[in-house]
Amino acid sequence: MKNIISVSNLTKKYGSLVAVDDISFEVKKGEIFAFLGPNGAGKSTTISILTTMLRPTSGRIILNGHDVTKKQAEARKSFGIVFQDPAVEEELTAYENMLLHAVLYAVPKNKQKADIEKLLRLVDLWERRNSLVRTFSGGMRRRLEIARGLMHHPKVLFLDEPTLGLDTQTRNLLWDYVSKLSKTEGMTIFFTTHYLDEAEEVAQRIAIMDHGKIVATGTTAQLVKQTRTKTLEQAYLKLTGTEIRDEASEANNGLNVRNINRAGRLR
Repeated sequence: MKNIISVSNLTKKYGSLVAVDDISFEVKKGEIFAFLGPNGAGKSTTISILTTMLRPTSGRIILNGHDVTKKQAEARKSFGIVFQDPAVEEELTAYENMLLHAVLYAVPKNKQKADIEKLLRLVDLWERRNSLVRTFSGGMRRRLEIARGLMHHPKVLFLDEPTLGLDTQTRNLLWDYVSKLSKTEGMTIFFTTHYLDEAEEVAQRIAIMDHGKIVATGTTAQLVKQTRTKTLEQAYLKLTGTEIRDEASEANNGLNVRNINRAGRLR
């Protein structure tokens, strides 16, 4: 199966701090790929580079045939992204949020109405299309974000902690949508989560990152066998240790995406 993401010798440094340390990995077209690791492991920095928000110190990333550092515009058209923090416009309706995204990504006008309806129906929000987003629950906003991220028909959907703060029912519903997209649309799903049960149940393959390096990659069964453990949780802890990590470690090191220095952004 063809790789849709190829990362080779990717490194990101901030002075003497090595946030991402010479990592290489591939994600296959249509694959559901989980990216796991403790707080401060380098996951957010890696995703920021993959999604053109941060420039690498060295290395090469090919996404859907485009070099991410040389052809940012082309690469951006190839993916959708749902951030950990809500990014929908609260004072707009669900429909207006979708339309705004369609315009920003130059979706043809003759397709916008039909595509918006299809996607809002997919996430069970069509009946609330004219409601202001500020009236939505957390789960409804997350579902709207996924629909919006799909508006320009991306080849890859990045999900950064998509179920954080959601109840169990909404979490299960969201992953049902995502799995359906992978099967019916052939879309590649690249997600991060701290819920290991989600990775075990949904992901076809998993990469575990720690201290800026990828320490293991494989299916749940392969990771368990490699570490001589019985569960993904045991394998994860054996690979990354039991030390409690600082939640804000990446932010404290200047790696928070929302606070990246302009000099580090791709232009």
